[in-house]
Amino acid sequence: MRASRTAVLVCQGRAAADGRLAPGRFTDPTAAPMLRPDERVAVDRVRAGAAPPGWRARVDYESVRACAELMAPRTVAVDDAVRERPGPQVVILGAGLDGRAWRMPELAGAAVFEVDQPASQRDKRDRAGALPGALPGAPPRFVPVDFGRDRLGEALAAAGHRADTPTTWVWEGVVPYLTRAQVATTLEAVAARSAPGSRLVVNYQTPAVTTTLGRLLARVLAATTGRSSVWADEPWRSTWTPAAMAALLTRTGFTVTRTEHLLDTARRLGTPTHHPAPSATATSPPPTTPDPASPSPPFPHPSAPPRSCSCGPVEARFVRDARAESPRSTR
Repeated sequence: MRASRTAVLVCQGRAAADGRLAPGRFTDPTAAPMLRPDERVAVDRVRAGAAPPGWRARVDYESVRACAELMAPRTVAVDDAVRERPGPQVVILGAGLDGRAWRMPELAGAAVFEVDQPASQRDKRDRAGALPGALPGAPPRFVPVDFGRDRLGEALAAAGHRADTPTTWVWEGVVPYLTRAQVATTLEAVAARSAPGSRLVVNYQTPAVTTTLGRLLARVLAATTGRSSVWADEPWRSTWTPAAMAALLTRTGFTVTRTEHLLDTARRLGTPTHHPAPSATATSPPPTTPDPASPSPPFPHPSAPPRSCSCGPVEARFVRDARAESPRSTR
């Protein structure tokens, strides 16, 4: 298994959005330093608003531009939820190139655990060496876990996570890449290590036929550049309606306290949406909006799929009594 390509794209999106989208609300100074020189090319072009003429370069440009428009509201929504009550322990599930342990002073007093598959985690640790300045708190504890095979609970215990201490769990941008069974198993492991007062912030994708079509389009566009699509290498394996996700959380001992749609967050922040009227369960992919530098006909957004139906974060509070009534797994 190799390091995640979507983690790099997400980091590129945050770097492109930093200081440009939702100024005063979104910032991520850790994103650009974690990118390699070739990965910064499209970021710099997006930040300059300079669409390149070549097809391959243009696909990269549009991918990063669209990802930036997703990452600003998603990051703000998750950060706000974490800041409300970070707790003595914070576990970031599927951390990728997340920079919260470096950029959020609110986590200075918390024990931060970053969970991810081994190859991605090795890549992250190598890149994090380029981050300037000192951490606000202790370095994060890296916990290598393959969510499809490894026992999450055992890995966290071995890393020093305490099941008798409240935890804030952050599960951002990971759920769609897991099967429904893997999502359920992971939630069972999270519940088994959640003391009363624990909180879970989870982001997931809602189902839509247009999303499937959009992802196919993204794969076709990538193929025209002579490269494989990130969406083909790391496909979505599950989508959830808000009702289905709430039911699963309830079965594993959590009570949903807030649900927020990222389209609503984007509108509140004044960031681009490229969407029609809001929907609680599904939205359409962004239209091919004309751009002054675009070829004719208007250039389609190859990153439309992840922007089309992102829901969350869902914030849930752990309830001890509910957990006691449900069977648990140590995975």
